[in-house]
Amino acid sequence: MYIVWNPSEVAFSIGSFSIRWYSLCWLIGLILAYFLVKKLYKDQKIKDEYFDPLFIYCFLGILIGARLGHCLFYEPEYFLSSGDHFLEIFIPCHKMSDGSWKFTGYEGLASHGGTLGLMIALYIYYRRTHLNLWQVLDNIAIATPITACFIRLGNLMNSEIIGKVTDVPWAFIFVNAHPVEESLNPRHPGQLYEAIAYFIFFFIGWYFYRKYPRKVGTGFFFGLCLTLIFVARFFIEFTKEIQVDFESGMPLDMGQLLSIPFVIIGIICMIRAKKKEETVES
Repeated sequence: MYIVWNPSEVAFSIGSFSIRWYSLCWLIGLILAYFLVKKLYKDQKIKDEYFDPLFIYCFLGILIGARLGHCLFYEPEYFLSSGDHFLEIFIPCHKMSDGSWKFTGYEGLASHGGTLGLMIALYIYYRRTHLNLWQVLDNIAIATPITACFIRLGNLMNSEIIGKVTDVPWAFIFVNAHPVEESLNPRHPGQLYEAIAYFIFFFIGWYFYRKYPRKVGTGFFFGLCLTLIFVARFFIEFTKEIQVDFESGMPLDMGQLLSIPFVIIGIICMIRAKKKEETVES
């Protein structure tokens, strides 16, 4: 009764050029966020000239932050062990045993690093545009869950970040999982759990935006997004297999430890937004 998960990693090919599902999911998530934030800027009558550079800041912030986050949080012993390995952090290639370089794409992106990179990129964007920082953060936060949803669907198509062995009837047998022994047993589809949660969080945020549009600029949506996503991430991690060996003896894995500061920041932002509203009303 288990789900045998054995999709092709390639979505489609044009000649010798192939597009993988993972890349396609990233692209769809970013495009959806692009149009959502564009609508938010239009609703709030923010000039187009301020919106145009926003996508570049977000894209670079997420990509650089996610890559550095994976390399430094999860595999520092590899990427900091030699000059060639350190170079692999920044180029989408892997040094082979025969000394040649093979194009692999960026294998290893961490969502916590991507979130931190996005926050830094948005701060730089704010410094360049002089828009209200909280307004910028809130607008991006409203769209972020839908992008996160598609990124996790990309992980699902790649059969990566798999869950622990289980006997629940919806368990997946990840045929393409690595190492091979991990493909033999039914496991929790942790990526799917996260994707569903983020999809729901997007509609929660959108509901609050339509009902309380004046909250944009208070930090409420930024705090709500961080709190919902990383509380969910904390608990879903209990169903997921560890990603690196050093996590095996830890009571909480790296994903959970990195989630805690973001939850605290999110709660603080929502409390701050509440106090700001109370001050305005009084």
